[in-house]
Amino acid sequence: MTTTAEDRDKIKIGISIGDVNGIGLEVIIKTLSNHDIINEFIPVVYASSKVISYYKKALNLNEFNWNGINTADEANPKRINVVNVWNDEVTINAGIANETGGNYAFKSLEAATKDLASGKIDVLVTAPINKQNIQSKNFNFAGHTEYLANMSNTDSALMTLISGDLRIATLTGHVPLKDVAKSITREGIQKALNTLNQSLKRDFNIVKPKIAVLGLNPHAGDNGLLGDEEIQTIKPAIDKANKDGIFVMGPYGADGFFASGNYKQFDAVLGMYHDQVLTPFKTLAFETGVNFTAGLPIVRTSPDHGTGYDIAGQNKANESSFRAACFMAKDIFFNRKFYKEMTANPLQKQRVED
Repeated sequence: MTTTAEDRDKIKIGISIGDVNGIGLEVIIKTLSNHDIINEFIPVVYASSKVISYYKKALNLNEFNWNGINTADEANPKRINVVNVWNDEVTINAGIANETGGNYAFKSLEAATKDLASGKIDVLVTAPINKQNIQSKNFNFAGHTEYLANMSNTDSALMTLISGDLRIATLTGHVPLKDVAKSITREGIQKALNTLNQSLKRDFNIVKPKIAVLGLNPHAGDNGLLGDEEIQTIKPAIDKANKDGIFVMGPYGADGFFASGNYKQFDAVLGMYHDQVLTPFKTLAFETGVNFTAGLPIVRTSPDHGTGYDIAGQNKANESSFRAACFMAKDIFFNRKFYKEMTANPLQKQRVED
C-alpha cells in the first residue's frame, strides 16, 4: 500500500459502536458514508464485519463499504476500517435494551481504549451506550466519562457539552439529584474551574478564557433566601479562582442566564448538575452538540444523544451530532499539538498572545 504525505498527516479516529441495538451504528455508517470523509481522517471502527453488514442491509445503506482488519496497525488511510473485535454471531434486536447490547458495547469500547492507550489510534469517538446494560465486573461506572477517567488515572474529568462557541460543563456529572447539594464543595468547584480553564486554552486555543458559573438554587439563592450554597460554597470558590488568575463570574441564576442570552458573553459555563446543563444545551443545540470530556490526557468526544431505542433500526437517526463529534476530536487533537508547540517556546507564545 502506497501512502502519500497527505495520508501521513491524517490522524486515526477510533470509534466505539455503543449499544448494538441502538442508533450508534446507524449514525456511524451514515457519517462515514460520505466519500470525502477519508480525506479528513482515518476512521477505525471497533466492531465486527458481521454487525456492520447487518446494519448496512437493514438500513439499505448500500453506498457504505469498508476494509476489514484485525488490528488498527493495518488501517488503510484511504478506506473506512473496521477492526474485527469479535467473530460471534450476534443477534440484533434493534430498539431493545438487553444484555447483548451492553456486552458488545463494552467489547468495542475496551478494544478502542486499549488501542488509544498504546498509541494505535490518536483520538476516540464513542457512540452511545446504555448505562444500565453495560454494567459488569469490568464496567462498574456511571458512564463513559467515569470509565475513561479511571482508565486515565485522573480525577479531573469534566463532562462538557459543546456546539460552536457554546460550551457548558457540569460539575457533578452523573450524580442523583438528591445527592447534588452535598457533592458541591469549594475544592470541587475550584478543580473544575482549573480543568475548564486549562481545556479552553489547550483544546480550543482561547488565550484568556472567560467563564461563567451557575448557582445551585432558584435565582442563585436570592441572597440566601432560597438556599445558602451560593454564599457559603460557590461564591468563595469563584473568588479563589479569580485570585488564581482565572477570569470567572457568577453565580448566575440558570433560567435567566440562558433566557437572556447572557451565555453568549462567555467562553464557557460551569453548571452545578446534569439536567441544569443538559436541558438548555439540548434545547439550543440538540442536532449539532458534542459531548467532550475535558481534563483527560486523551481526546474523547461523543454525540450528545443517547441510544435512541425508539427509532433504532428505522433509518430515522440524524448523524449530525456524531459527525460533529468526529471533526471536533480532530480539531482538538491539532489544537493540543499547537498549544504544546506554543507553550514550549515562551517567546513565540508571547507573540501569539499579543
